This record gives sequence, structure tokens and C-alpha cells, in this order.
Amino acid sequence: MSNDTFTTRPFSARRQVVVDSLEIGARRHIVHGLLEIDVTNVRRAIRAHQAKTGETLSFTAFIARCVARAVDANKLVHACRDWRNRLILFDDVDVVVMVEPRVDQVAVPHIIRAANTKTWRAIHDEIRAVQSAPTTSAQESGGWAWLGWIVPSFVRKFFIRLFMKHPRWLKNIGGTVVITSFGMFARGGGWGLGILPMHTLGLALGGIVEKPGVVDGRIEIREYLDLTISVDHDIVDGAPAARFARALAELIAGAPELE
Repeated sequence: MSNDTFTTRPFSARRQVVVDSLEIGARRHIVHGLLEIDVTNVRRAIRAHQAKTGETLSFTAFIARCVARAVDANKLVHACRDWRNRLILFDDVDVVVMVEPRVDQVAVPHIIRAANTKTWRAIHDEIRAVQSAPTTSAQESGGWAWLGWIVPSFVRKFFIRLFMKHPRWLKNIGGTVVITSFGMFARGGGWGLGILPMHTLGLALGGIVEKPGVVDGRIEIREYLDLTISVDHDIVDGAPAARFARALAELIAGAPELE
């Protein structure tokens, strides 16, 4: 006779907000690009800084900085189409990063405003502040967040679709670019293919793996990040997406600057 023991947990209102967003996102025309980017230089810089100061720099903060600067040079990839069928290209790149406030709880989609104007250090400090005190993020304790948890599902979906037709509203509550991470799911390399609920551009950080690479004509062991770029094909074609990807890869692989 089997022992059917189990535990139950409530399906949180926050998780239902995620479900509603994904349901809308699943209907969009999203295309994915799988990249493998050399992150040896930044990983060495992080280890060297930790050995010198004891501080672990945020790898996500570095990626957010590089993404923001690559978008800044290729603004079409974060453009939004409004209800008048116009493309809105914002000057500021507001990057959304996912911060888990507590273990096994829904991540906070914290927005780093004007990330294209900020340094790695500034973004690192902002992310660490939200990790230590999640309520400091407007996306955790703001009025829209609180309202979204209590209204019915059909009301949430209505407002999500409404925001998507009004880019300035969408930027205000959801930023312009989103970064999520699948790298913690398993050791080694691997890509993640997700759904892009509202944004034109999203990135999923996969695993990091060591493998031989060619540097200045010689073979040496390098570290590579598996990265997925997802874009709304209604707005972005292959050529501008490729230009963005090339600029991003160059920024990530280059010598990092903390300040």
C-alpha cells in the first residue's frame, strides 16, 4: 500500500500575474537567436576583484550594462508599436532584471532606469540593494504591483494589452528590455527558450562552460556564456537583430570597466 503523503502550497496572486502575462506572450511572433559569447575577461575581473576586496561583483549587472549600451546603438530592437501604428524608439534603455526576494518566491522584475547611462558599479549597487531589501524596488511595493495582485485575471489581461498599445505607459511599468536567467538550472552550458510577454527584446542567460578557443592564433581554455536573444519579429527583422547581437558580443567579450 502506497504512502500518499504530500504538502500543499497556495498558488500565489503574484504567480497568477505571471501566468496572465505568459498567456498573452505565447501568442506573439517571437524569434530566438542562440549565441555563445566569450566571458573569460569579465569572469577573470570578477575573481580578481573578489580576491582583492572580498566583494563578489554582479555578473548580471555587467550583462545589463552591455545590453543597455548595445541597445543604445541599435534602438530599433527595443522599439514599441503604439495604437496609432507608430514605432516609438526611446532614448533611455530601461533594463528589467529578475531579482528573487526570498527563496522559492516569485522574482521581482526590477527596472534599472536609463541603464545605458550607468556604470557596471552603479548597476551592481542597485541590484544588491534590491536583493537585500526588495521593498526598495517600485516593482515590489508600488501601487501597480499591489493592484495587479488583487484584481481579477480578465482585468489584468485587459491592462496588459492596453499598456502594450501605449509604449510610454509600458516603459513606465515594465521597462524596455528584459533579462532573465536559466543558468542556475544545471551545471555547464545550455540555452533557455522562454516566452516574451510584453517587450520587443528579451535575453535569457544560460550556462557558462569552459572549452578551447582561439586567441591571437593560439588555442587556450576560455569561458563561454550561452545566451538567447528573443525579439518580436513584427518589429525587428534579422539584420538589425544581427547588428545588435554583434555589438553585444563585442561589449561582453571586451575588457570590462568597473567604473
